[in-house]
Parts: sequence; C-alpha cells; structure tokens
Amino acid sequence: MDPTRSALQSVAAPPIARLKAWAVHLYTASGAVLALLALDAIAHDGYAAAFGWLALAMFIDCTDGTLARRARVKEVVPEFDGSKLDDIVDYLNYVLVPVVLVLHAGLLPARTGIGVAALPLLASAYGFCSSEAKTPDHFFTGFPSYWNVVALYLYVLVWPTWANAAVVVLLSVMVFVPIRYLYPSRTQTARSVTYTGGALWGIAVFCLLLQFPAPSRRLALISLAYPAYYVGLSLWLHLRTPPSPRNVG
Repeated sequence: MDPTRSALQSVAAPPIARLKAWAVHLYTASGAVLALLALDAIAHDGYAAAFGWLALAMFIDCTDGTLARRARVKEVVPEFDGSKLDDIVDYLNYVLVPVVLVLHAGLLPARTGIGVAALPLLASAYGFCSSEAKTPDHFFTGFPSYWNVVALYLYVLVWPTWANAAVVVLLSVMVFVPIRYLYPSRTQTARSVTYTGGALWGIAVFCLLLQFPAPSRRLALISLAYPAYYVGLSLWLHLRTPPSPRNVG
C-alpha cells in the first residue's frame, strides 16, 4: 500500500476505528505480560501455572489475527507494525519461555543443558527473521518454533534427559530445513478437521494441566495424535502443492 495513501486513510479514520485498532494491538502485546508471568512461575517451580500462561498466550496468538483483520489495523494505524509486535511476543512465548522452563525443570542433561538450550534460541532467532518464514500462500517454512508444545510433552512424558536433548537438537536443525508447515488459521485444506482436532487437542492439554503435578502420560500420548496429524498434513501439502511464491520486499 502507498505510504501517502495509508497516512491519509489513518487521518481520515474515525476515532472509534483507531481505538479498536489500538485495542487489538494491546491485546497482542498482552502476550508479553503473560511471558513475564510464566517466567515468574518458573522461578518459583510453578510449572503448571507457567504452562497455563503459555496456553493463554497461544489462545491470544490464535485469535489476534482475526481481530486485526476485522479492525483493519493496517489501514487504520499504518504507522504501527503489528507484525513486528506479533513476532516479538511470539519469540517470547514460543521460544524463550519454553526453553527456560525446560532448562529450569532439569529436563536437559546437567553438563550440556545450557548448550542444548541455546540451540533453539539461535535457530528460532534466524527463523523469525527469515523473509521466507511465512510464505505468501500461508505456510511456515521450517519447523515453526512451537517450543511451548515441545516443552509440554518433554515435561509430561518424562523421557531421559539425553532423549529430550536429542529432540531439541533435531527440531533446532529442522528450523533450517525448508519444509512448508501448515498455518492452521490461514490454510483452507481440511480446515474443519484441523480446527476440530485443534479444539480437541486444546481440551486434552487443559486436562493435562489440571492433573499437575502428575499429569497422565497416557492422555499425553493420545493427545500426540494431533501434532502427528499436523506434521502429516504439512508434509502431504508440501509434496503435493507447487513451491510457494517468494516474498518480495
């Protein structure tokens, strides 16, 4: 959009429209406060609370885009970059906080834990800044840094620390592998199945959180069906659809 035109639209926008747009940005920014609350919970060994704050942050992330489009934030307040705000908040809640949780909870080997924990921080920093991180046809390129989900399963499944480290290293590498992953809220293929499965998975995660400090491994294993579906559908779409157009900017 032409900057001059955007500025004129911003000036012409009625106050109520600008108020709604800024309210959406505040809604997105509130995720940073949730990250702070999660870090505070981790510092006090309150892992159930930490995962709860991260779950709430994920809910905000899944809904703020729809609200932003309805409020036409890019047209009403073009001087503010909501996408940059979203990336900052997402890095906190999807990368930094989960990595701190995994490290603080002793889920990584004692001797190499810091080094292993540094890998997703570095890999995801690259991933978030890549121009191809989100394609114009609504895919994520490379593992989309769902470290909050990874942290939950590493905590609940109680694997050996070496196995947890192997998972973290593998997924850190997968950030750089240009496989296209499903963007759940924007991809039309099997959308109803994806939404229904996501809702059921969310209920399962909520039940797991209610069971802390001893969540059910069986329920956790059953709930893995949805992440498996997500990866399977992503690989199918990656192989069956033409290469994504490149971002130009």
